[in-house]
Amino acid sequence: MSRAFPKKPAAPINATPVQYVEKTPTVQSYLPEIVKGISASMRHFFKNTRDMVRGIRPDPVTERWAEGVTTISYPEQKRPYPERFRGLHRLTLRDDASPRCVACLCCSTACPAQCIFIEAGEYPEGDKRRGYERYPVKFVIDELRCIFCGFCVEACPCDAIRMDTGIHAVPYDSRDQFIYGKDLLMGMTGRDGTKETANPRHEPGDATHPGLTREHVHH
Repeated sequence: MSRAFPKKPAAPINATPVQYVEKTPTVQSYLPEIVKGISASMRHFFKNTRDMVRGIRPDPVTERWAEGVTTISYPEQKRPYPERFRGLHRLTLRDDASPRCVACLCCSTACPAQCIFIEAGEYPEGDKRRGYERYPVKFVIDELRCIFCGFCVEACPCDAIRMDTGIHAVPYDSRDQFIYGKDLLMGMTGRDGTKETANPRHEPGDATHPGLTREHVHH
């Protein structure tokens, strides 16, 4: 009677035989290997220390594969971020140090993480901006919820919010420290150290102002 599942021939053995090493007291104590490891560590330690003292340490960014210490000593050393790196947010200012934000809620609407909260307010009576432009009474960003997509920057019609600080989110002790208010966002600067923006803003009353005011409305 034939078998339904015939036995297959044994596969050839691909194992490589290892020569047995006699376990002498020297081998069992691991002393030779410990000495070899310490000597290698000390050799690299003194060589790297000498290079650091002489100032010939390789650059950790451009010469990362060179021989020697190529690690970045953070926070004393930082890897340069790309020019278009999206860092922490900031609110740009006008010439009078007021925020350029007009509380249009475009950034909070475009935010997919819903991490931006804005409370809009009206300018007082007699102000030329009252009636068609508002200002943010509160402007809060939850940096823990933010996914740094940059949609808020793209949606802002006034170039009032930017992510060009070149700073990444730092670790804090509590969640409350990740809630950035208006004053903190206005205190942030760009990479060039300024709080303004290179895009000019045409204020109401200027000849170049593209918008409408109550005096320039045509019915």
